[in-house]
Order: sequence, then C-alpha cells, then structure tokens
Amino acid sequence: MKQLFIWSMPVIWMGIIFSFSATPYERQDLKPALSERFDLAVIEPFVDNITFTYHNSVISVASLGIESFVEFFIRKGAHVFVFFTLTLLFIYAFKKTTNLDRHLIYLFSYLLSVIYAGFDEWHQSLTPNRTPYIGDVFLDSLGSLLAVITIATFAFLRKRR
Repeated sequence: MKQLFIWSMPVIWMGIIFSFSATPYERQDLKPALSERFDLAVIEPFVDNITFTYHNSVISVASLGIESFVEFFIRKGAHVFVFFTLTLLFIYAFKKTTNLDRHLIYLFSYLLSVIYAGFDEWHQSLTPNRTPYIGDVFLDSLGSLLAVITIATFAFLRKRR
C-alpha cells in the first residue's frame, strides 16, 4: 500500500501536467493578471534590448509588449519547474520502492520524464490554440537534467562528509 502511495505522487503530478496541456491558451493567459498586479514598466528598461527567436517568433518587448514578454519567461520557466519536480518524484519513487543502483534510478527517472515531455507536447497538439514544439521538450529535459544533477550533487556531498 505504501508503494502505491509513493508511485501515485509522480502519476498525480503527470495528471496535473496533462490538465494544463489540455487547457486552451485563452484560459491560461497571464497578461491580465500581470498588468493588474504589477507595474512591469519598472523592469522594461532592463529587458528592452533583449531580442531572440523562439519557435519562429521574435521574442522582445518591442514585438510582444512587456506583459507578453514576461509571460513568455514565466511559461518557459514553468516547463523547467514542472519537469524538475516530476523527475524528483520519479527518483523518490524508485529509491523507496526498488533496489536499483542510484545511477539507474537517475537514468530511468530522467528518461521517463523526457518521454512524458514528448507525450505532453503531442497532447498539446490536440488542444485548441496550443501548439506542440520540440523546443519545449528540450526545456522539459533541461528541468529533468537539473533535478538529476541536484540530487546527484547532494548525494555526492553527503557521501563526502
């Protein structure tokens, strides 16, 4: 029963990711909340010169406006965060329910998270006004890799003591 509970944590987290992917963009639009709660004009001079292309779109304050520019970074940061968390949950589940070597735990946790990231982007293709993009899978993979590096670093430091 305890193992079922432990494995339910990454499964529930995947369900949360799934529900966000199933939500049309209009229902996730952060710009109104950003403009109501924050004076983003304060940061505009610091980010005004940042310009790059992502998914064939120019990302800059000039092309998007400050609210959309900030929202872009919040959304992309969310990709990293949710897959960082998913990987941590997989690592925890494997550690508590298997006798696998920690390197295999890290590998399997990373691979499961990246596979789910690919599934998540495909799932977005079925959602109105959402588009899948391989760049987002790379961001998700980065979040997973950061989780593995973080846990491996803590394990290394704990071993050195």
